[in-house]
Amino acid sequence: MGRLRDTLEAFEKAMKRFKSALLKAKEEECSELYEFFRDSAIQRFEFTYELLWKCVKVYLYEVHGVVCNSPRMCLREYLGMSGEAFSEEEGIGLLRLVDLRNLTAHTYDEELAEEIFRELEVAYSLMEKVLYALRR
Repeated sequence: MGRLRDTLEAFEKAMKRFKSALLKAKEEECSELYEFFRDSAIQRFEFTYELLWKCVKVYLYEVHGVVCNSPRMCLREYLGMSGEAFSEEEGIGLLRLVDLRNLTAHTYDEELAEEIFRELEVAYSLMEKVLYALRR
């Protein structure tokens, strides 16, 4: 369980930085620095998302002996094993994170960057719930 613990610690640190970036971007919404902070929050989401699915992957393997190799596969397996811990809506939201992460490669498109940013608060909440569940 050492690998899971280490991955969870990295995930937790990334979550703190992600939250800080989100708050700073919200704070600067009417400033000329907004785009910089918005883009920073999107990049923090990318880092945090990578740690999220890797934590889930390690958890599934170490706790349940399940091998998964892609983010979507890992999240589906995790949701299937988590029972009532996540509502159907939350499950759909977690799987949406995969698509959202894939969209981040196109943040040069201002409209798309705004769309992604608008979804980050919900993304943060879902990631926080997974972190809490994995910590138990």
